[in-house]
Amino acid sequence: MTQTPSGKQPADPSAQPAVKSGLHVPATTLHPHVPRTVDIKMLEMLVCPLTRTALEHDAPRHELVSRAARLAFPIRDGIPIMLASEARQLTDEELARE
Repeated sequence: MTQTPSGKQPADPSAQPAVKSGLHVPATTLHPHVPRTVDIKMLEMLVCPLTRTALEHDAPRHELVSRAARLAFPIRDGIPIMLASEARQLTDEELARE
């Protein structure tokens, strides 16, 4: 068992910080395959970077949809990627859906 910087044994071994390649990894680090939740309040404040119109949150597809720009912006690890170069073009069928 390792000691803390003060020289005392930690009460709970699971409370020790994770160490990866000699670097401290905070305990809040998520597993790369576990999606983070999206802050809905933050999404309500975002607008399309091209048209400045409201976005629709497509939760099952992890996207923010701009009908005016005909684009769907991806949400990766809980972070909206608001770059046109990363957005997906919407089809006519997708735009017809409500």
